[in-house]
Amino acid sequence: MLNNIGLPGLLLIAVVVLVLFGRGKISSLMGEVGKGITAFKKGVKDSSEEIENTSNTPPVTPVRDVTPETERDKV
Repeated sequence: MLNNIGLPGLLLIAVVVLVLFGRGKISSLMGEVGKGITAFKKGVKDSSEEIENTSNTPPVTPVRDVTPETERDKV
């Protein structure tokens, strides 16, 4: 259905949208879209850095009980 739009159809759609919403509304909408994309990229970058940081930490070794057996029996 949308395979035959072409350049003239896209220009017509752009003009209709511009007339309906006005230049100010469209520019503020595009600004919000840009902010959303920037926030998404930042979130992806932060999560990938967090994953790298957690994978680089050595595994935690359990603590061994080094108390001599004679003192352990008293308690």
